[in-house]
Amino acid sequence: MLERLGPYRLIRELGRGGMGVVYAAQDERLGRRVALKTIHEHLADPRLRERFWREARAAAAIDHPHVCRLFEVGEAEGRLYLAMELLEGEPLSARLERGALPLEEVLRIGGEVLGALEALHGVGVVHRDLKPSNIFLTPGGVRLLDFGLALSLDAQEADASRLTQTGMLLGTPGFMAPEQWTGGPIGPQADLFAVAALLFEMVTGRPAFRGQTPVEMFHSIMHERPPALGGGPATEELDAVLQAAFARDPALRPATARAMADALAAVERRLRAPETPVVMRLERLLLLPFRLLRPDPELDFLPLGLVDALTASLTGLDGLVVKPGTEEQAELARRGALAPLAELTHAQMALSGSLLRAGSRLRASAQLRRLPEGEVLWAQTLEADAADVFGLQDTLALRLVERLEVRWNSDRARRLQPDTPATARAYECYLRANQLAYTFGRLPAARDLYLACLAEDPRYAPAWARLGRIYRIQAKYGEIPADEGRRKAREAFERALELSPELAVAHYLYAHYEIEDLGRPKDALLRLLEQARRAPTTADLFAGLVVACRFVGLLDASMEADRRARRLDPGLRTSVPYTHWMRGEYAEALAQDFEDHTWMACYVPPMLGRPEQAVAACREREQRASQATAQAIFACTRAALEGDAAGARAAFERAAAGGFRDPEGLYLLLRSLVRVGAEERALEGLEDIVARGFACPQPLERDPWLEPLRSEPRFVALLERARAAHEDALTAYRNAGGELLLGPGVRGG
Repeated sequence: MLERLGPYRLIRELGRGGMGVVYAAQDERLGRRVALKTIHEHLADPRLRERFWREARAAAAIDHPHVCRLFEVGEAEGRLYLAMELLEGEPLSARLERGALPLEEVLRIGGEVLGALEALHGVGVVHRDLKPSNIFLTPGGVRLLDFGLALSLDAQEADASRLTQTGMLLGTPGFMAPEQWTGGPIGPQADLFAVAALLFEMVTGRPAFRGQTPVEMFHSIMHERPPALGGGPATEELDAVLQAAFARDPALRPATARAMADALAAVERRLRAPETPVVMRLERLLLLPFRLLRPDPELDFLPLGLVDALTASLTGLDGLVVKPGTEEQAELARRGALAPLAELTHAQMALSGSLLRAGSRLRASAQLRRLPEGEVLWAQTLEADAADVFGLQDTLALRLVERLEVRWNSDRARRLQPDTPATARAYECYLRANQLAYTFGRLPAARDLYLACLAEDPRYAPAWARLGRIYRIQAKYGEIPADEGRRKAREAFERALELSPELAVAHYLYAHYEIEDLGRPKDALLRLLEQARRAPTTADLFAGLVVACRFVGLLDASMEADRRARRLDPGLRTSVPYTHWMRGEYAEALAQDFEDHTWMACYVPPMLGRPEQAVAACREREQRASQATAQAIFACTRAALEGDAAGARAAFERAAAGGFRDPEGLYLLLRSLVRVGAEERALEGLEDIVARGFACPQPLERDPWLEPLRSEPRFVALLERARAAHEDALTAYRNAGGELLLGPGVRGG
């Protein structure tokens, strides 16, 4: 071993690479320890010497607490050396060998790395080789190492030419931005891409991009995106920062290292709450309808029904978001159009399969593929008695979970025993009912099928929950007597929750009944918050929170709940159009309305100066609606817009007589009565809906159609009651940890 180099006495070897060796050494002139980096003696390639000097120049240009300090550049005995700060600690690569880091530590390290990059970029230099081994963790914070690939922005053209000539990869594959692979112009955003990859690996313990070879890594970086992160607002804010930095177009990444550091600081502020966050990689599994290989009327319910059943079985797995697919998406998969399918659904995996009955036996063949590349991850063929459909589904779900290597949320202590009814006939009725239940004209048929299911198995909780929804909708719109329908709905919901206290679909559907019919939005809010903390990857629970938060005026939380729901299931439609309305965001309300009746087409255009458009929409829907109460609602709005006070008042009374009790829907009608001068009736109705739980003061304060009431003492009093209920709900929301899940609830709240 070499003992001396110039004025330095070599103590021990610290590390060795393809380019050279790093020693711990003693500077005998100044009596201090240094890290001495040298080039291998046998390497005389001018490019390596140039790289060495490039590192020296880059390091010398930076004076920053998170950049390793350069003391001297020299040459002795034909060897070039750099004398640098000798650090105590370990490289990030060594720390990662022990697993993921706590989120707070990840944010601190990320902020310090970005601070170093800000200084580097400030002098016109891009690092180009950020990776765990070049990040050193010391007791005093991060030190950024190895500027051997650092590039002056002024040297872009010459360096790009050399890359083209040599075909060399300049960087480390798993951390190279797309433009580094393609030979495009490289700027500071390439380093920010690498920082995102570092942060992802620190927080999950796994690389951001998959690949065993440079070719595989190239494909992953150019055509895939790392899985989303979930587990709470702070984690999701971090995910938003990472996804922006992972953009393939550098112009779409954060503008500067400082901008990215500020975004991480905002995430860190969210962490100051007392609860420890949980970080999960969220992978989306798309369950595509199975294909019947030959027509079979007795099994025509099964392709979609099996998807519904598997979705219910797999919901609750840590880090897995299960999304049911459509026939159109299944056709894309069959045609091999996997890239468009991945883009459309945001899924990382897809399960598809086929079904074939031969005599009394049913064969199911299933295949799990990675999106978008189509790699087959798992395949399975199962056989069962044709009468034992749910046994087949149970086995398929169990095998799939074993392959995915995921686990049930430990807080829920779930076992892989999905809710399935006692008989095949019950299951068939349930699955057929689900296909009808969201079309207004087919509600009676769906109701009868749920009842047939429950006649076979009275203990099947999902059927009770969905039957409760049918009764609630029928009562709301006058298809059955209102009191009878609400009573049956309540009995069905209570039975579902008695049989399965943590059944997410029951909590979601019951919340609408509890809010609209029982007038208890705060109770629904607190119950849904508790369930969402236990099952943070269940989109339906967040869809329920969109409604519950809005009814008590927590409009920012309602918007966040919608974002969380659609992040888990990008195809999910929530009631967020009404949240936009309550915020006075009328155009957004119309753009987001995908309900069967698209109510916002009747309410929004007058707020945008297009009343005639709303009149036409109301008239068309009035003629099309099959329920008497829905007809009356459209007629009331149309008549008010036409200035027909008597017609508006008569239609309103028909809706009320039919049992329409939804406080939010009534608010939208009562404002129409104010427009045509029926102020006394409007005041009476507004007092009633506030008394029955409508605690959203914002539209009462801002809606221009309510202006004639604002000087009325009764209106002032009801507004104060709404504000008091809102404040009470806000306090309960904070005490229940709502801010940790959905943020502050209201701006300035």
